[in-house]
Amino acid sequence: MMATSDVDTRGEGSLFSDPIPSEMDALCPSPPGPTRPQRTYERIGGREGTSFCQTLIHLLKGNIGTGLLGLPLAVKNAGLVLGPISLLFMGVIAVHCMRLLVKCSHHLSAKMDRPSLSYGEAMEYGMENVSWLRRHSQWGKHIVNLFLIITQLGFCCVYFVFLSDNIKQVVEAANTTTFSCQMNYTNQTQLLVPSFDSRLYMLCFLPPIILLVFTPDLRYLAPLSLVANLMMTASLILIYFYSLTNIKYPIDLPKVGRAKDYPLFFGTAIFAFEGIGVVLPLENKMQRPQRFIPVLYSGMGIVTFLYISLGTIGYMCFGEHIGGSITLNLPNCWTYQTVKLLYCFGIFITFALQFYVPAEILIPPVMDRVSQRWKTPVNLLLRSFMVVFTCALAVLIPELDLVISLVGSVSSSFLALIFPPILELLTFHTEGALSPLVTGKNVAVSLIGLVGFLAGTYIAVEQIVERNALKHVDALAAFSVQ
Repeated sequence: MMATSDVDTRGEGSLFSDPIPSEMDALCPSPPGPTRPQRTYERIGGREGTSFCQTLIHLLKGNIGTGLLGLPLAVKNAGLVLGPISLLFMGVIAVHCMRLLVKCSHHLSAKMDRPSLSYGEAMEYGMENVSWLRRHSQWGKHIVNLFLIITQLGFCCVYFVFLSDNIKQVVEAANTTTFSCQMNYTNQTQLLVPSFDSRLYMLCFLPPIILLVFTPDLRYLAPLSLVANLMMTASLILIYFYSLTNIKYPIDLPKVGRAKDYPLFFGTAIFAFEGIGVVLPLENKMQRPQRFIPVLYSGMGIVTFLYISLGTIGYMCFGEHIGGSITLNLPNCWTYQTVKLLYCFGIFITFALQFYVPAEILIPPVMDRVSQRWKTPVNLLLRSFMVVFTCALAVLIPELDLVISLVGSVSSSFLALIFPPILELLTFHTEGALSPLVTGKNVAVSLIGLVGFLAGTYIAVEQIVERNALKHVDALAAFSVQ
């Protein structure tokens, strides 16, 4: 996923206090103007802010990333029929929760006479509506921001694994790469020259990524980000083309997957749909914010269609051999090896954008306690440490599909499914605006997210332990043979 959010960070000794710029703030600065109540929900002059189309493009960028490429395996885990139906169901729930977040933000910002609210601030002010939670309302903001940090650092871990797996495959097949793109028997790139372990590739990426996050202002990366988005779009078109033109008939795939694998489907799917972090920043920057809901429905309709179609087509094309990312199944020819390289470049640039949010939450409180002389060295040292930390986590879990599912289950389920319904209950708790049906619906959605979190996390961790045990057994067997 390429998702960020406005988050709350600075304050007098607080880790999560005042609002700071997000990735969207850096690449798309907020226009000046009066508060939401003053501007009657429209920007003065009608010329500042982002247009309908610009906001739609940003929304699509914020929801399409590595999660999309992992959906064919998610469909395999759920089944050829149950998978697409479940993706549609989750898409509807995810969009509904985004709508709830916008609705609560509007209500609370008008009530507090604020121009806009971040996700964390909305949760804080929502908790202030409940008398017995008012004293602890700051914790609502802290918890939301904590999950934002976990999510963004989780994305960075996924990027390390994605880059290493794909580049490793390109390197190992370089000597046999041809111009013929015929599908091979295993529907997967043939690896004819084994090279280093994928974890060594992660270590090779560590220095350039550290240098990348040293960029002082994300606006310097805007041109590269545009190029990266174009490359990823072209890559997706080629992936769609290959998958559509190489489906094998008759299709003999399980209509419903194993019950044990369904939590892995949940984790991957909610990882892909976790674009809720970009919703409020985009709405706050629109020239005419009252048009954001049509943008949300249009954009997420396109995203849901892409998710269902690529997930289904990719599984139909590659069947039981589908990998953690569909790029790992592309044939050994220059066209599709180039696709992998282009997508890797896009993910490499996106790393800096995803890293921006946790860095701007965690680093400033430390910098406030450092003398001016040491601010730059300490800043760079902390950024380096955070990148090394994400790389270390990726090295410990070098399984792309399981990392995606784990990140989705642990953090994305809270941000995308559990928190928004709770926020609506808190926001309208004292106003009698919630019917028993709406209350029951909100409780049900949060429970779905909670069950998904528990089951998805448990199965992902179990699978990680199991795969690591098998690798140790294989390594010992190979050593014994030698």
